[in-house]
Formats: sequence, C-alpha cells, structure tokens
Amino acid sequence: MAVKDKYANVLTLGEQLGVTNGRVEESNGILRVWGTVQYGHEKDQLWDAIKAIGGSHPTDIVADIQIANPGVYAMHTVKKGESLSKIAAHYYGDMMKYKQIFNANRNILDNENVIEIGQVLTIPNP
Repeated sequence: MAVKDKYANVLTLGEQLGVTNGRVEESNGILRVWGTVQYGHEKDQLWDAIKAIGGSHPTDIVADIQIANPGVYAMHTVKKGESLSKIAAHYYGDMMKYKQIFNANRNILDNENVIEIGQVLTIPNP
C-alpha cells in the first residue's frame, strides 16, 4: 500500500478543513504534506488523525502545517443545547475552562450562563 493511500483520511480531513497552499509528495516511502489551516484547533485535528494512523511518532509522514491565525485556537458557532462549559470540554477537554471562553468574548457576552444559538465565539489558545 502506498503511504498516500494509508493517510487518505488525513488528506480528506485537510480538504474538509479548507487547507490552503496544500501540497502532497510521496517519495521513498515517506509522505510529505504542507499546508495552512486557519486555527490551531484544525492543526491539532490533523495531527490527531495522523497519529491515529501512524502512531505517536510516525516515521512515514512529515507534515508542515502552518496556522494563518495563531492568536485564536478556533471560532465556534453556538448550537442548540450548548453551554460554555460544554464548549470548553470540547476544545480543551476541561469544562472548567469555560471562563477563558467567556473572557475572550466579553464583547458579545454579558453573562457566562447565557449564550445564544448562532453566536460565533472566539476560542482562545489553551
């Protein structure tokens, strides 16, 4: 199996995330990928997908993933049933970090217990 085929899910995820300046080359059993994502969360998603296939230190892929907006971890559109603590658990794995999200969005949030469907929240870097 070609290395590119092995990591096809990673390449598909990159397309779904809207990677720009993307390039893929395979040579001597090593896949090299380049590209730019908007936010750090997207870079983490790509690395998680790479590690899910190749292990924690894959030797058959080299990825150079740049971040266009390094000052922001993600942008999140609020969906029905979400709270800041649920959003914090999703991005940080710790629901108690909801205050970081609240503080980063004080320009649109007045109360940490009140968010509205459709609001776009800035998720600060962990």
